[in-house]
Amino acid sequence: MIFEELDFRPTPLGDLVLRRRRIPRLGELDVYEVKLGDDFLMSSLFHEAERQLAKLGLGALEQENLDVVVGGLGLGYTAVAALEDPRVSSLLVVEYLQPVIEWHKNGLAPLGDTLTKDSRCRLLQADFFALSRDMTKSFDPENSAKKHDAILLDVDHTPTNVLHQTNTRFYTEEGLGELAQHLKPGGVFALWADGEPDASFTDRLGKVFVRAESHTIEFDNPVTEDTSKGTVYLSQTDSHESLPASNLTSPI
Repeated sequence: MIFEELDFRPTPLGDLVLRRRRIPRLGELDVYEVKLGDDFLMSSLFHEAERQLAKLGLGALEQENLDVVVGGLGLGYTAVAALEDPRVSSLLVVEYLQPVIEWHKNGLAPLGDTLTKDSRCRLLQADFFALSRDMTKSFDPENSAKKHDAILLDVDHTPTNVLHQTNTRFYTEEGLGELAQHLKPGGVFALWADGEPDASFTDRLGKVFVRAESHTIEFDNPVTEDTSKGTVYLSQTDSHESLPASNLTSPI
């Protein structure tokens, strides 16, 4: 097993590492991995659930000219899968860690060229959760009144296993209600999570959105020579009107 450290950066959340390795029994395949502190955030070996986040989320929409937000850039699999949908007219990828954006812009990340050369795609360094709390502004800093057809989120491991404790508020009814205000009528919020679905979280989504369901994504794991599972939670606002702001608590 051969490791090559491509980048190392200290960040407020811990040391951030991008590395590449080859596992002899998998042939000449380059495997890219992202690690933050003690957490493995992403491996290019396992990305089917991240791609299905975009496929299922956008697949729930029937209209054209989709304005999409992706929360969390990672190795870019969700964003690239979104751009494969020809109906996407604009894609804003919100990433908290500036080094991750730099990996894509300077060619260290394998999908960087695909994202940076697509005129529909913009990479924004910002705190997704802070933007979600602010219902007076859009996720898009270039259009403060803009709402979105779909918001696809892949940041934390699960709604209960988060990278930073401040993120837990987002997964409450209040936090999800604030997020819903950023969607157009009939807009979709989809969330990636590790492992199998949590029925209690699906129920919580159902209290905020008119549609809420979970999908188990099973994929091959060449390391364990078995299969692994991820989850895509899918929810949708009412197609006729946005959720009333009067039902929500003001942002903290």
